[in-house]
This record gives sequence, C-alpha cells and structure tokens, in this order.
Amino acid sequence: MTANPAPASEPAPAAQTESSHGADAATSGSVADALREAVHLGLPSTIADLSALARIPSVSWDGFDPAEVLRSAKAVKGLLDGLGIFDSVRISSAPIGAALSGADAVGGIDERPHGQPAVLATRAARNGKPTVLLYAHHDVQPPGDESQWRTPPFQPTLHEGRLYGRGTADDKAGIMAHVGAIRALVEVLGEDFDLGLAVFIEGEEEFGSRSFKNFLQQHRSELAADAIVVADSGNWDADTPALTVGLRGNVTFKLRVETLDHALHSGMFGGAVPDAMLAATRLLATLHDADGAVAVEGMSSHEQQTPEYSETQLRDESGLLEGVQPVGRGSLLSRIWAQPAITVTGIDAPSVQHASNTLLPSVTVKVSARVAPGQSAASAYEALERHLRAHAPFGSRLEFSDVDLGDPFLVDTEGPAVAAAKQAMHDAWGRPAVEMGVGGSIPFIADLVTMFPDAEILVTGVEDPDSRAHAPDESLHLGVFHRAVLTEAYLLAALNSRA
Repeated sequence: MTANPAPASEPAPAAQTESSHGADAATSGSVADALREAVHLGLPSTIADLSALARIPSVSWDGFDPAEVLRSAKAVKGLLDGLGIFDSVRISSAPIGAALSGADAVGGIDERPHGQPAVLATRAARNGKPTVLLYAHHDVQPPGDESQWRTPPFQPTLHEGRLYGRGTADDKAGIMAHVGAIRALVEVLGEDFDLGLAVFIEGEEEFGSRSFKNFLQQHRSELAADAIVVADSGNWDADTPALTVGLRGNVTFKLRVETLDHALHSGMFGGAVPDAMLAATRLLATLHDADGAVAVEGMSSHEQQTPEYSETQLRDESGLLEGVQPVGRGSLLSRIWAQPAITVTGIDAPSVQHASNTLLPSVTVKVSARVAPGQSAASAYEALERHLRAHAPFGSRLEFSDVDLGDPFLVDTEGPAVAAAKQAMHDAWGRPAVEMGVGGSIPFIADLVTMFPDAEILVTGVEDPDSRAHAPDESLHLGVFHRAVLTEAYLLAALNSRA
C-alpha cells in the first residue's frame, strides 16, 4: 500500500529513562513532556511531508534531469518557509572548481558551472545564545535496477512499520528530522526563542559535493555556528541510538588497462598475446591478500576499541550467503570502521550477451577505496597508484582519471554539545547512546572542520542496519524516525536554555 501517515512506535516516556536531564541538556520536565507530545502528535504530518519529498526523483548525478533536483529544492524551501521563524530562506548554488577568491568569494559573477541547488535558511541568535547549523541533503542515489525493488522506488510505500522508497532514509528523513524538531520546538516555546539556527540542505551530496567548499566560502558568515548537526548517519540498531564518532575517507578513480592497439581474434593470437582483461584481473587481484585484507603498502589502519559484534550479526545485517566467509583480519568492526577497504565497483567490458572470441585491447574499471581515520585521502591515493603501477602485469599500460578524494574524520567527544546530544538521545530512546564508527564516508565533514574549527560536529542519523541506503528497497524504520525527531527537539531545547 502507498504511504499513509501513521504514528510510529512511541519512544519510552522520559520517566522511564535511567537519568534526568543534566546541566548540558537542561530541558525541564514540563518542557520535555510538551516536546514529546508535540513530536508524537505532529508525526503523521511529518511522515506525509517526507513522503511528498520522496516522490521527487532528485538524483543529482550527470545523466539525470536537474529540473527534479531544483523541484526538490523548492519543496524543501517551502517546508522551511512554512516554519515561520527564519530571517531568510533561499535557494543557492556555488561554482564547481578551485576555491573562490576576491570578488567571486563575496558575490561576484562567476561563469564556471555551478553545483546543484541547495537550500539555506538562517535565524540570528539572541541574548547570547548559541547558533546551531542543521545539515542534511535532498538529492538521492539513482534507483538502480527497478526490478530489484519490491515497490516503485519513487512511490513511498508503508509496510510493516517501514517506509520504502529512494531517499526515505538517505537523506530526506534527515531533512524532516530537522523540520519536525523545529515544529515541536516552536509549538512548545513559541516563535521567540533565542537559539540561533542555520539550516543547510545540500543538493549534490550523492554526487560528490563538488561545489561544497565554494558554497561554504560563499556563505561563510551565514553558516557559522557553535555546533553543527549532520543528520546523515545511522544508529546501532532500531532500539539503540548512536552518535557517529568516526568515518572512513574515500578515494575513487577510473583505471584504464591497455595491452593492444586493436582487438584480435582470440584463437589466432590467444596464448601468446596478453589481452587487457587478463592484465586487469591479474592486476586487481594484487590489491588483496589471501585473507581478503588490503595488500597495498602505504594504506594504514587506525587503532581503536570496538564494541562486541558477532559474525551472526554481520550475516543478519549484510545478507552474507551461507558458506561465504568474511574477509580481512582483526575484529569485525575494526575491519569496517578502522581499516582500509578496496572495491571494484564497475567494469567497462562487453557483456556476456555481446561477447565475442576477441582479445580486448583495453578494459576500464572503477575503483573505490575506503581510507582509515588518521590517513589522508591524498596519501592513500598515492599508495594505490604506486602499487598498481608497480604490479602492472606483462608491461601493460595504465591510465588514471576522474580521481576523487575525501578525507576521513574523527569526532572530538569532549565538548558540551556532544554531552547534550548524548543526553538527548538517552532521554528520547530510553537507553544510552553508543559511540559508533561508520565504514562509509562523508568527506565534506572535513571541510566543515576546516572552515569552522571551533564548532562541535555532531553526526547523527535516522537510519538503522536494515535501511539499505543506496541499495534497492531503501527504507526508514518509523520508530527510529520518531525517536530521532524527538532527540533533536530535546537537543535544540537544551541548547536554547544554555546560559
């Protein structure tokens, strides 16, 4: 059935939690109770608005209609305008390319291609209160093979407490967590609260945030904040909240392997002439050792303690087939959070249906590597390129292109906003938050740290291990969503009450 606004599972009442609100999350009991009721009663509308956003196929990749991304931006602007609390709400974009300078950095004309439209809303702080920047993104991944979806990817569908559809979790739910939390805050405190707010809803996160640095520079004064909430991660499970404290970086590139200047009959020359597929497969096999661990000298790991995580849980959450064994060494979570990983995500070669008895002159592959915290993406790429050139079989020629780098990130967990966020999670979920690493990458966080070094970064999210972000049947657990909205409402109220 299609999405139908319905209350999700109710978070545990505040009285059932083991702790009361602390000094850093000084939300009085009456305010907390009122926020809980406001979030609960507003949830059907919040889910309905999320469903409307998820119907817009706002894929930011080349080859997809950019008008849909603009339509999505306009819908987000409408939601933020409707809150009635911002001094300014506008759609903006920034040029792609080298950092802005001079007149360009302060609003001069720049004729370079621009990134996809983002939405920026601002409200000045009053009476010495802090400012919080709320981030999410409104673009989504391509749907992929639609035959792999149980329901149409851009037709949000409610089934057994989950809302299915592309973007329902990643990351239009992040947008609506911000909107739902602010709605509750306004209902309880009125429009004249003192907390400063900036909301930045990006339009090209799934396509590499190509204009992100320039956007930050272009809107630096408007985005400056004491704390930044990035609602684009996940939770430990559907019942346990998490604050993401570590993210791997990423390196992606195309690699072209050449051995011939033209194709040849495989029967006439096979056995003496190496074709590009033979060279490519042998070369790619050198990236891993016999255990499946990365075997590239110069790619490092990060030493850290990880929570207990069994192979059974890994199998349940990943869909690992019976009899297929995990790869790598060390604790399972260290392999996902703190060690490098390399994946070949695409190969340009004839399909099986169109294959002929031919020695291929060239093969192009897409390589995606994850970089452990503590190592720069640039040094990891240098190690990868050095390794591949040193191991090119049969003297094959290599060409590297479309290199994209994103640095890893580690959160400083000692700040007061982190403490307030953990308290808000505890009060909303009824259990303590887990400090969690994530194997994926959000490279722009490193840019936020560079631009706003004094701001505390809080990486939160609405996903759970079954959300399948980027995959077919992406979905949002509505109970998790409910608790995520309440968490943010508690956090904003706490920061508003801080002296």
